Amino acid sequence: MADAKTDSATVPPAAATAAAPPPQTETPPKATPPTSIDIDNKPSDFDGNIATNDDIPSDATLAKVANYALLDKHGKSHTFQSLYNSPNGARRVLVVFVRHFFCGNCQEYIRALAESISSEALLGLPVSTSIVIIGCGDPQLIEMYVEATRCPFPLYTDPKSVLFDALGMVKTLALGEKPAYMKMGFLKGVFTGMSQALRQLPRGLTLKSGDQRQVGGEFLFEPLDLVTPMATPSDGHGGPAIMEAFDQHSGHGDSKSQLEVKKITWCHRMRSTRDHAEIPEIMELLGLDGHGQPIKDSALWEKTIRTRKGTGLSLAGKMNELAAAQKAEADTA
Repeated sequence: MADAKTDSATVPPAAATAAAPPPQTETPPKATPPTSIDIDNKPSDFDGNIATNDDIPSDATLAKVANYALLDKHGKSHTFQSLYNSPNGARRVLVVFVRHFFCGNCQEYIRALAESISSEALLGLPVSTSIVIIGCGDPQLIEMYVEATRCPFPLYTDPKSVLFDALGMVKTLALGEKPAYMKMGFLKGVFTGMSQALRQLPRGLTLKSGDQRQVGGEFLFEPLDLVTPMATPSDGHGGPAIMEAFDQHSGHGDSKSQLEVKKITWCHRMRSTRDHAEIPEIMELLGLDGHGQPIKDSALWEKTIRTRKGTGLSLAGKMNELAAAQKAEADTA
């Protein structure tokens, strides 16, 4: 007698087909909403400060960058060395590197410098001193920048940030802490920069303000010997800090002038987009007195002096001692 339990393998195909459930109509899967695109509106380095240092550039680095080309507002080329060491230039030069030309933070800083340090104050120092500004955008934007900041100092640009890189300045979007020189609020600064950029649309310069992530710093160039003034070819003498060099400003390849040997005695590199050295530190560095216009609060002034940002010592103390000695000698003469 056949076993009641029949193996499924022995079931006739027809029976198997009959026993199978009716086929179901395949329904298309439900459309899933598209995944939202993750736009990085706030890069990882937007907050805090980026790690860098204030090491003073070596003599080898200065020799390497001496002939790097910078552009003025007319697009004319100038060597970096000519900005801080020229036959008829100041003996002490503070070089300030700023961010892109639409940066409201740096514009605030240049306005603060202009309000605190006048050309007359610099000319009144015992040793001739000047300030030079270097940006990283198109040279055609220099006039706009000067007008926006009321900058009285010479302004040049390094459009490819080659000099910025060689001197160790970094790239970041970090805001950092609000400095004392900032008067304008963050959002107002952003909208001001955007407005400036939009006004440059007809000239095709809206996207040519410079690398948005590039930050700058400040570098003070001073002679090795303050006592020995820069000699001229007719003097027939020169101190230990004097060397002969071709005068790149005269346009005559065979003419020679005396150029001082200079070094960077103090420097500061920005860690964020609003991390320039504070105005009181700069004024003390240059040997200027007074609290300046932007920072009249004596407590805030003292705080910014205590929390210095730069590394090194300027020759301001020796300069003032020299001036006092010369005055005493003149009084007794």
